[in-house]
Amino acid sequence: MHAYLNTKYYFINKFNTKNIDKLDKQTTVIYRNYSPKGIDKSLILKIKNYCKKKGIKIFLSNNIKLAIKLNLDGVYIPSFNKNFNHLNYSFSKNFKILGSAHNIKEIRIKELQKVESIFLSSCFKKNKNYLGLNKFKLLSKFTKKKIVALGGISKQNLKVLKLLNRPEFAGISFFE
Repeated sequence: MHAYLNTKYYFINKFNTKNIDKLDKQTTVIYRNYSPKGIDKSLILKIKNYCKKKGIKIFLSNNIKLAIKLNLDGVYIPSFNKNFNHLNYSFSKNFKILGSAHNIKEIRIKELQKVESIFLSSCFKKNKNYLGLNKFKLLSKFTKKKIVALGGISKQNLKVLKLLNRPEFAGISFFE
């Protein structure tokens, strides 16, 4: 792919081996499912085992207890989760915590939640959280945490990330 890119994060909500087979080892899969039915542990274990065979890291969204219990690589805390209970849990030193934010207030909350990287959105996708390039660049200066670009990343605007000095990005449609 592109030599300047480091980690890429692929959000999934279902298990599709065809999409996972296309990923390289620098891609991390984040399973997120906010359905009212709850989380299917057996499905998460299938995804975990398949990703491990491929050498791909797997994170779970918004459920740190289950991520620790299933021995996943980490957890992703969405912007709407402002809970600090996970700071009381013990986990391995390789376990990573990621989080997303849309504004300065949420960035500060993610810093207090001790996330390692903050997914800042929406960089390109014009939705209610749309930042655009200038606001994205400005907000990324308000923290010393690693910033990951999220929202509307495509092969066409991938070069813009290099201009922003953002070698990491997250998405869905980019990988499909």
